[in-house]
Amino acid sequence: MTAYDVIVLAGGAAKRLGGADKPGVRVGGRALLDRVLAACDGAARTVVVGDRRATSRPVVWTREVPQGGGPLAALDAGLRLTSADHVLILSADLPFLGPGTVDALLAAAAAQPGREGALCTDPDGRDQPLVAAYRAEPLRRELALIATEHGNLAGLPLRLLTAELDLVRVDAGPDAAFDCDTWDDIAAARARIREHGAVLDEWITSVKNELGIDLDVDTGVLLDLARDAAHGVARPAAPLTTFLVGYAAARASAGAGPDEAAAAVAEASRKATALALRWEAEAAEAVESAKSAESVGQGGDAAGGPAGGAKPDTGREGTGTP
Repeated sequence: MTAYDVIVLAGGAAKRLGGADKPGVRVGGRALLDRVLAACDGAARTVVVGDRRATSRPVVWTREVPQGGGPLAALDAGLRLTSADHVLILSADLPFLGPGTVDALLAAAAAQPGREGALCTDPDGRDQPLVAAYRAEPLRRELALIATEHGNLAGLPLRLLTAELDLVRVDAGPDAAFDCDTWDDIAAARARIREHGAVLDEWITSVKNELGIDLDVDTGVLLDLARDAAHGVARPAAPLTTFLVGYAAARASAGAGPDEAAAAVAEASRKATALALRWEAEAAEAVESAKSAESVGQGGDAAGGPAGGAKPDTGREGTGTP
């Protein structure tokens, strides 16, 4: 894994959002900035260029000079606080950025020493210089040259920088570079995370971040456990059982690392699932026993009574005589 620092640009005016605090806008219950920070938590140092705020993990704060001076000024301010050979540059409005994209950018930037970085392209083939990994030395060099040529970096476009760098292009798929510039973009992002194929992973990730849990959860195992508990015992048993499994796993792995904790969850789930299946089997046996008893009872009536004996012959009806 390539060692890196990260700079997150979070100081824009968000004019197309009516001046709203874009980094703090929530998608899936998490601030956009926190979603970006979660994707790059392997950074040695994380610098956020923007106004200070509560974040999901510790960061170093700074501001561009002058404030509102644009992306090159912000990038320069952040770069002054980094020391790694590779620097990941991200905007703070990327709701679907994931660790896979971060890894792909860093790998591409490090794989060809003669190149000066790697950036994402969107589905239309457009460069996304704020979803990129750069070698720090040429980044500093070009920023210094641009500042000398123009007098300062305020108000200058990013293309002045990227045009001078030898960059690898990375196609990270349709969502990695999706950014939220308008309220329509925010609405689209909020709708997308609730789609059937994504909603559970999004929800689990949000819960883990909210609770400060660093654990890979096998949702399939837990869902199977909940199903078996609901079917084999009673519907309310599903959430209660999964809670108890989590509690047992926490006790079993107290002080252990994430791998041991994940193994404890798997083992507790296995035991609880086996118990639920035993309950289900006993319930099925009880039903079969009841059916058998009913069948025997119905058979006895047909034979003439519980003992199966013949009814007494009372002779002709109404006479009581042979």
